[in-house]
Amino acid sequence: MTAERQNEEVRAAIGGDRAALEAVWREHRRWTAAVLLAHAPAGADLDDLLQDVALKLCRSIGTLDDPDRFGGWLRSIALNTARSAGRRRAVAAPVERPFAPAGPEPEDARGAARDAAREERDHVLRMVRRLEPEYREPLLMKAMHGLSQRRIAALLDLPETTVETRLVRARRMLRDAIEREDEPAEARSSAPEPARREVRR
Repeated sequence: MTAERQNEEVRAAIGGDRAALEAVWREHRRWTAAVLLAHAPAGADLDDLLQDVALKLCRSIGTLDDPDRFGGWLRSIALNTARSAGRRRAVAAPVERPFAPAGPEPEDARGAARDAAREERDHVLRMVRRLEPEYREPLLMKAMHGLSQRRIAALLDLPETTVETRLVRARRMLRDAIEREDEPAEARSSAPEPARREVRR
């Protein structure tokens, strides 16, 4: 969808068009999920957080005065939602869950392959979450929604060259972290910690 068409739908949504609002949410939901994943605490329920963002979007869209600001405005809602989840997680008492023995392993080879792929995806996501937020967020936007560097730069209010640098460094840090996991323990303990931050341009 072109930027002009997106702005038309946002403008219609601001004016109270329900169908336009639903179309806007469908268009922006996946990168919003990337923002939530980048900033929410580990273990937070992504679907619940997305519902919170969608509810705030529905309630507040009429207050937005400039459709061009929609991306940054929605990202702010997602950031606040993720941080609120972090504060709730920090004060919540731990809940003891009864142990439930695992059921029998499925015999179906396709099911086993799906399980293995899911485990690998979750493992990589856990590794991504260990990155600093300034690297984690653009990497998830790129990987989950395939946003262009120009679009990511607009959403994060950064120069496109800075986004490019962060994506390159995020991929390298992720690759290095995965490779370190594959090394023997004694090799990992002796490896120096790599530098992490670049100077913001």
